[in-house]
Amino acid sequence: MEDFTLVAVVAVALFFDFTNGFHDTANAIATSVSTRALSPRAAVLSAAVLNFAGAFVFLQVAATVATGIVNPDVITLDVVLAGLVGAITWNLITWYIALPSSSSHALIGGILGSAIAANGFDVVNWEGLKDKVLIPSLLAPLLGLIGAAALMTVLLWIIRKRAPGVVNRVFRRLQLVSGGFVAFTHGTNDAQKTMGIITLALISSGHLAAEPFHVPTWVIVSAATAMAAGTYAGGWRIIKTLGTRVAKLDPPQGFAAQTSTAVILWVTARYGFPVSTTHTISGSVLGAGASTRFSAVRWGVAGNIVVAWILTIPCAAAVGALMETLTRLPGGVVIVLALVTMIAASAFVGRNLEARRIRAAMATA
Repeated sequence: MEDFTLVAVVAVALFFDFTNGFHDTANAIATSVSTRALSPRAAVLSAAVLNFAGAFVFLQVAATVATGIVNPDVITLDVVLAGLVGAITWNLITWYIALPSSSSHALIGGILGSAIAANGFDVVNWEGLKDKVLIPSLLAPLLGLIGAAALMTVLLWIIRKRAPGVVNRVFRRLQLVSGGFVAFTHGTNDAQKTMGIITLALISSGHLAAEPFHVPTWVIVSAATAMAAGTYAGGWRIIKTLGTRVAKLDPPQGFAAQTSTAVILWVTARYGFPVSTTHTISGSVLGAGASTRFSAVRWGVAGNIVVAWILTIPCAAAVGALMETLTRLPGGVVIVLALVTMIAASAFVGRNLEARRIRAAMATA
């Protein structure tokens, strides 16, 4: 039964990685699409390829997720499975209502909730949670906002005497680079989180030693592939929210937002901070939008996004705790797997219908 549960955990983890990819597609391409630097399909394809490549660069984030947040010695496969289902459920809820919430926080919240439900609060590494997750995740969007606003201020001075048409053409080309950098660094950060969860499952089942920390090659390739596939599938609802409803960006602003985001994601991945790419790009979009005209930002939409950020960890934790309780029932693992299968089916049906509608709306915009 344990081998079956391990296989189930790996499969569900890769499905989470897939949902992370389509949920966070907007992080890499929304600004490029909104400024018409790339068509939606070309942007999604390039983001998928670069997400895949970025997953092979660092492993520090994977180490944080696997060993730095909860005590891996007392974590069971049932706990990991329940936490994953909690994260997937919250990802799909926020995707459905078109709010760019954090897949990272959903994953961490789900695992925290299921671990606490099974073992109590002592299982949590509170110091690691504070230093590696909470503080960096608060700083990342703030630094994104400041960085994008500062870069945009410099760019405005440089282009102040240039013709708008020439400026926009140049920065649409530059967005091919900045958007690609975001997609690449998204892979260095977010794909690592699924690698960490699968590695945690391998450690808890005795298939891998906790020390020294090691991520098997097949785990890296699998997580990178699932992330890329999800990115190609595309989260069109969130692309629309992040690309057009938070702030209407021109190409220089899109370039500033993407560059600020990519630099922050590169640094945080290098030092093992599993920050939210969604938080970071949202902060950068706000900074770039507000740098030219404060009223250009739709602050009501931004406020709704902040509410989603605040709710993500506790809501995902609550679902994770509920799923962990279900795993204790006779046939509990099968029940949880049935639930996640139903969630997956609903997501695919909803995504296909919504993607057609939003692509049609973008084509006529």
